[in-house]
Amino acid sequence: MGEPSFGSTPSGGPSEKRLDSWKEIAAYLNRDVTTVQRWEKREGMPVHRHLHDTRGSVYALPSELHAWAERRRSCREDKPAGGVEAAEAPSEQTKSRTPQARRWLALAGMIALGLAVIAYLAWQGHVGRAAPAGIKSLVVLPLKNLSGDPAQEYLADGMTEALIGRLSTINGLRVISRTSAMQLKNTPKTAPEIGKELNVDSIVEGSVIRDGNRIRVHAQLIRAASDEHLWSATYDRELRDVLVLQSEVSQAIAGKVEVAVTGKEQARLTATRAVSPEVYESFLKGRFALDKGDSRTDIDESIGYFEEAIQKDATFAPAYVGLAEAHVQRSTVFIGAPPEEERAKGIAAARKALELDPDSAEAHVLLAEMLRLQWQWAEAEGEFKQALQLNPNDAAAHDGFASWLLSQGDTDEALTWARRGRDLDPLAISGSGIGWILFQAHQYDEAINEFRSVAAVRPEDAGNLWLLGFALTANGQPAEAIPVLEKALPISNRSPGIIGVLVRAYAHAGRRADALRLLEELKRRKQAGYVPAAAFVNAYLGLGENEEAFVWLEQAYKEHSNILLYLKTHPYFDPIRDDPRFGNLLRRVGLS
Repeated sequence: MGEPSFGSTPSGGPSEKRLDSWKEIAAYLNRDVTTVQRWEKREGMPVHRHLHDTRGSVYALPSELHAWAERRRSCREDKPAGGVEAAEAPSEQTKSRTPQARRWLALAGMIALGLAVIAYLAWQGHVGRAAPAGIKSLVVLPLKNLSGDPAQEYLADGMTEALIGRLSTINGLRVISRTSAMQLKNTPKTAPEIGKELNVDSIVEGSVIRDGNRIRVHAQLIRAASDEHLWSATYDRELRDVLVLQSEVSQAIAGKVEVAVTGKEQARLTATRAVSPEVYESFLKGRFALDKGDSRTDIDESIGYFEEAIQKDATFAPAYVGLAEAHVQRSTVFIGAPPEEERAKGIAAARKALELDPDSAEAHVLLAEMLRLQWQWAEAEGEFKQALQLNPNDAAAHDGFASWLLSQGDTDEALTWARRGRDLDPLAISGSGIGWILFQAHQYDEAINEFRSVAAVRPEDAGNLWLLGFALTANGQPAEAIPVLEKALPISNRSPGIIGVLVRAYAHAGRRADALRLLEELKRRKQAGYVPAAAFVNAYLGLGENEEAFVWLEQAYKEHSNILLYLKTHPYFDPIRDDPRFGNLLRRVGLS
């Protein structure tokens, strides 16, 4: 762990100015508040409490902090791999030590020598004992934005995602993916609590500070079970070298966890290039908008930023990856844009990203997903497997391959792959991904439990509420599905996909008039613009009007609608499976 560096030389004596808050103490030691609080708890850093203050405020004296740090410095030495450690730049205080400090150093040296002798004797008596278990799994907690400007939050989030992406390419290290990591933003949970919840043995946390076109990242590695600090370092770069900075931090962490890294993995860890601050900012703002939610507005905003980044630098592959993901999301029935047009744009963006960076696992996943949506089953399978080879920690690749298996009707194998993805993304795939497969497997109670577990954590997640409505209605609980779907409607800006399922819920609950009223809304919207055929398929099947449902299934075929991906498993198709027209549709989609 790095030693503190100081902003000024402590004066000592009665007139010494106190540091009257954790924030002032952290600033004096050039660390964040979380770190100095841990130092006080675990390493005896001298901090005083105002005994008369029931709110428990704290203060510290610079002279005492300085003396403590000198003692600590004499007993510890930590040299980070690649970073600029605060301890490597001696402060003015270290150049002229007081006699008292020198006595402390002498005493510390004697203690260190004694400990070395004890360690040697212990080693001699335990030569055959195995070394402590190494680190096999970690989570990168969202880095804190300490720039003093909330508008820079996207930069801290982007840096977090970049570190997760680089570290997850190491086959011997299980890395919790972005979706779950971001759920822990500003969490009050302790390291042991996080470790237990995510089943990881280590945690990376830190902060980002931006000052003009310079960026400073402080990172530290913590053993989850014991809250023990294993390493920390500070890195300072120009913003145009941010990819180099990401590489340095990732390599340092990989070195500290001591997992085996292959030549190819090392090459991906060290891959860097310069990027202009303007390009990188546009890209990060696009990612920030895309990650905010499922609304059409957010997705459209992200596309604008990604296209802006590409206009500024047509060789920046991550911008094409983001653009491809945005078009995939926009093509769903939930959002409701014309799928043929969106997928064509998404495929083009993903292929361009792979042309620039063939080792982009994320681009392979997105291309695979769009090929699956286009019913190009063999090509999609190949892309998923390529992504999994490049990044075995990619939860999206596991989840996507599970969806591919589900389309083939293999619900058991799909669940196996989705559960592997859950190990990497416990707070996301555990509910929505696995719940959807359980629904398709007609295991409604289990599916409902999964969707409800997500709703407990993310009550405003309209997509998850929509899926919960699917499962409740199929389970013969339409009256319970209705308020869930009605809650999701305004959150989603009245998604046509949600309306289609709500029509079914109303009809099955005996509220046919309400069902027909919503169906009329879909028809009016269809006259004014595009409405996904799947919304009408769900509505007419729910109303029991199967002939009309087949009319819209034919339209869904022309659109390459997502609903046809689940022809072999979707419970809502059960009443029409014996119809010859349904068998013909299965053949045309390539699923029989």
